[in-house]
Amino acid sequence: MGANSKLKLKPFYIMKILMEQSDEQHPMTVNELIEELGKYDISAERKSIYADIEMLMEFGLDIICIKGRANKYFIGAKEFELPELKLLVDAVQASRFITYKKSEELIGKLEKLTNVHEAKELHQHVVISDQIKTMNESIYYNVNDINKAIQQNKQIRFKYFDYNLDKQVEYRRNGEWYYASPYAFTWDDDNYYMIAFYERYEDISNFRIDRMTSIEVIDEARVFEGECREFNVADYSKKIFRMFSGDTEKVKLQFDNSLINVVIDRFGKEVEIQKVDQNAFMIDVDVVATNTFLSWLFMFGDKVKIVEPLSLRDKMLDMAKLVIKHNCN
Repeated sequence: MGANSKLKLKPFYIMKILMEQSDEQHPMTVNELIEELGKYDISAERKSIYADIEMLMEFGLDIICIKGRANKYFIGAKEFELPELKLLVDAVQASRFITYKKSEELIGKLEKLTNVHEAKELHQHVVISDQIKTMNESIYYNVNDINKAIQQNKQIRFKYFDYNLDKQVEYRRNGEWYYASPYAFTWDDDNYYMIAFYERYEDISNFRIDRMTSIEVIDEARVFEGECREFNVADYSKKIFRMFSGDTEKVKLQFDNSLINVVIDRFGKEVEIQKVDQNAFMIDVDVVATNTFLSWLFMFGDKVKIVEPLSLRDKMLDMAKLVIKHNCN
């Protein structure tokens, strides 16, 4: 690019420099801007810098001027504030379904959304070496393919696998194709899932996206059963535990008052609370009452009781007896 062409782009380079290097703690003088422009082989006079800054401000860029013997400038309003970027970085670090490599790439991209000073501060808090991460690097391609099927209202087919004791991939059902109609994505218990109508069970099932491979969008319209056309991820997630699906039933539970935060975290603030006495409360919820759900209740010991249905209470007692028997032998 010739010198004249670069000179025409001078206002844009000023914007780039201010966005990448300035903030309230690091305002830049006109001389500093001229010096930085020189690194792009652009020469400039002080008056032209003032004119360019004024034009950028008229364009809508929030450039703050600190008046003084030598005026200083910095970008005010930003697309992302530092606390917001920290939240996003923390989410990437904590996500088990994001591999080490992708975690580093995503955090690097997040750092580019702010200036070099805040990016350095963000990077100081990056610690991903001790996190348990997925081994499946193709999860991003999986998400893209599934999302494409949802947008096109198409079914997908894929293969599903587990790891054996040697940490090698073993395909379920001898590598046969799974056919499903994807509805939505959800993040639960540090894993990322596809919620879909699964032909084999003729019902909604959940599949870990990092355990899916060879995904293909097929030329078949998605299947919607019952209320699935108006599928609500939030409502669905409240009813299931650890993404184990099954039949939903109404359950009445009594909790010690000390567990009110646990109940609200699990079922949401809209759950109806019925006070029993000064020490306990009850709720009625629709849940998929699998062994996983019962295991969740076990965590709270004598601070929770199944009131109804009695059949579920009996199931929990049988599970407790089995655990006792197993550990006493």
